[in-house]
Amino acid sequence: MAEALHEWARSLPDLHSQGWKRLVRGVNDRRAAGRHPTLATVDAQGMPQARTVVLRAADPQAGILRVYTDRHAPKVAEVGAHPHAALHIWDKDAHLQLRILAGVAVRTGEPVADLWQRIPEHARCNYGTLPGPARPIDEGLGYQRVPNFDDFAVLELTVESMELLHLGYQHRRARFHRSDDWAGQWLAP
Repeated sequence: MAEALHEWARSLPDLHSQGWKRLVRGVNDRRAAGRHPTLATVDAQGMPQARTVVLRAADPQAGILRVYTDRHAPKVAEVGAHPHAALHIWDKDAHLQLRILAGVAVRTGEPVADLWQRIPEHARCNYGTLPGPARPIDEGLGYQRVPNFDDFAVLELTVESMELLHLGYQHRRARFHRSDDWAGQWLAP
């Protein structure tokens, strides 16, 4: 029965399309699994750093994803030093894991001004914390939230590869690369 619900897992093009569908849904639906992926980077000591982010844009045609952040957050310096990241999503309803490898560019200032204008006033306070993100404080609420356009940054992720693992009655796993125009290759699960 569950296998019939996930017919899309049977072909490479449909599986790839389903991955992007989950990403686009994450941008538009606050309850979707793709809304809050885990973003992993590498810090200055070479250690992996993973955190939950909010997916703000997904463009399947361009293969681009966007995440907003404070430009003083450690992840910005991490991708500045190592401009690559991994994104992980587990969609329990679809029994689907997405693992994405991407190049990352940090956008600030005028190029992201139009995005800043679309952020509701109440949400802008997420970009401008005193002291800055991850700085030590004396107590749990020992910080101020001060909206500041100069602290707003966009991480633009150019998807280089996407690996999807469907854990249905018969598991299926495939990897898709930008370099071969997303043709896809089945992998043993």
